Formats: sequence, C-alpha cells, structure tokens
Amino acid sequence: MKSFIPVLISVIPIPILMIAFGVLWKKHPPKSINWIYGYRSIRAMKNDNTWKFANLYQARVWRWSGSILLVFALIFSLNFTKSYKEIPAWIFYTELGIMILTIIPAEIALRRKFDKEGNLR
Repeated sequence: MKSFIPVLISVIPIPILMIAFGVLWKKHPPKSINWIYGYRSIRAMKNDNTWKFANLYQARVWRWSGSILLVFALIFSLNFTKSYKEIPAWIFYTELGIMILTIIPAEIALRRKFDKEGNLR
C-alpha cells in the first residue's frame, strides 16, 4: 500500500488540472484574446466569437476527458501496485497524449461552426 501513494501523486495531476480548468473556463472563460491564457489556436483567435466558443467548448471537453482519465488512472494505479516503477510513466504519457488530442474535437467544432475568416456559418 505504501507504493500506491507515490503512484497516485504522479498520475492524478493532469486529470485534476483538466477538470479544474474545465470548471474554471465554464464559469469564468478568458475574456479577451491573448497568447497567455485560454484555448489558443489560430482558428480560435480569429475574433471574439471564435474565442468564446473555443474556450467554452474546450472547457466541456476537458471536464469530461479529465474525469474519465482520473477514473482510469485510479483504476490502473490500484490494480498495478506491484509494478509501481513502470506504471506512473506510461499513465502520465497516456494522459498527456490524450490532453493534447483534445485539440482535435475543438478544432473540428470550430471548423463546423465558423468559416476560415471566423464568421458564423
């Protein structure tokens, strides 16, 4: 059981951050277009409409995917405590990969809702 705590500490930060930013961006989305904070892609930063839509959409995606990742991280951490030296690394890289892949649905949603100039379709 002692090995479970370090594994847990190493695999939960990404899902917790995804959930936290998802909740934060839902309640308080970034107000203005900037390069520091918010969902920043070229398409999302076209105008205020694309910016607001992208941040609210990404908030929803991160809340759901972060929750699912957290459940899977806890399950894998509990089931594989014997190989605790290898598990955190591949769980961490899987979580990081999924976090990066959440860009895809956001960009697809932006492309469906807005044209190349950022005007509503």
